[in-house]
Amino acid sequence: MNAPVKLDGLEVGFDVPAVPGMDEKDIQTPCLILDLDALERNIKKMGDYAKAHGMRHRAHGKMHKSVDVLQLQMDLGGAIGVCCQKVSEAEVFARAGVKDILVSNEVRDPAKIDRLARLPGISGGRVIVCVDDVANIADLSAAAQKHGATLDVFVEIDCGAGRCGVTTTPAVVEIAKAADAAPGLRFLGIQAYQGAMQHMDSFEDRKAKLDAAIAQVSDAVEALKKEGLEPELVSGGGTGSYYFESNSGVFNELQCGSYAFMDADYGRIHDENGKRIDQGEWENALFILTSVMSHAKADKAICDAGLKVQTLDSGLPFIFGRDDVKYIKCSDEHGVIEDPKGVLKVNEKLRLVTGHCDPTCNVHDWYVGVRNGKVETVWPVSARGRAY
Repeated sequence: MNAPVKLDGLEVGFDVPAVPGMDEKDIQTPCLILDLDALERNIKKMGDYAKAHGMRHRAHGKMHKSVDVLQLQMDLGGAIGVCCQKVSEAEVFARAGVKDILVSNEVRDPAKIDRLARLPGISGGRVIVCVDDVANIADLSAAAQKHGATLDVFVEIDCGAGRCGVTTTPAVVEIAKAADAAPGLRFLGIQAYQGAMQHMDSFEDRKAKLDAAIAQVSDAVEALKKEGLEPELVSGGGTGSYYFESNSGVFNELQCGSYAFMDADYGRIHDENGKRIDQGEWENALFILTSVMSHAKADKAICDAGLKVQTLDSGLPFIFGRDDVKYIKCSDEHGVIEDPKGVLKVNEKLRLVTGHCDPTCNVHDWYVGVRNGKVETVWPVSARGRAY
């Protein structure tokens, strides 16, 4: 890179880490890169699976927070829309024209409820919200009527995550009946995501948790049918469990997210044959590209990817494709790499696989899409920081 290069008026090194056509070796680090071939294979594989099992797939936007990645999931993988966790996230996707949006969380603050009720008018499509308290219904109804909108309602069941959601079938029926009767609202179905088991290493342990969840959800569905309120959608399922929900005979919509990028924590779990899922089921497509900036210590290299470009809630990253060097610790701006044989060189670039993709993506502005050693595209992390 001999001279400043620009992307839509943004200059490499000042505003963006790369531009299309650039060699991967010239990308400014640290930054997020996407292996586009691996990403596309992951997306197509999930899309083919969902189609073969008669399942809708609603891609989880909280993972990538990117309009461009979602568009690829819809175009290549047949995703029908998006899950968001916050109203501000949903606003980004609504303004991009996404027609089927689920806020897979409760919305209780009056200002947020008002913003939620504006979304159907922005996107021109369907907006769904989760409810776990019958008292929430009146507020949602009032806001929907105020804006001349219809909001669809999922009753959220706590099927093992221990967070939001009701735990009894009578509570499910009570909320569903209230939503069905409320002006501006429509009871659409059930949200039942078992988040607590997604990262359990053992396939059999995960299956046992899902068997219990499926029985709980099935009981609620039967009770709703008796009230003339058969759910149109029963939604849930993640990267660690989608095969259980899709073969349950109860669920008809998946909400997988991390499968597209993969991270170290998900990669450690095992499939039914005892094999890590990042060694056949899914490919690593997301990396933190980092550069060696110092090798003053003979047995340690220092790279430029520290705490400010990743989260460590799921452990340290690993260096992709290398078993001769190891990322062992970090501080704000530095990563320490164990290099006992001194094989790394200053300015050498390495790909790190982050422990947890979702919060790591949220601290970056851009994805640099790479194919065959060349930058093909640069996408903004569209909903970065939209946590309100």
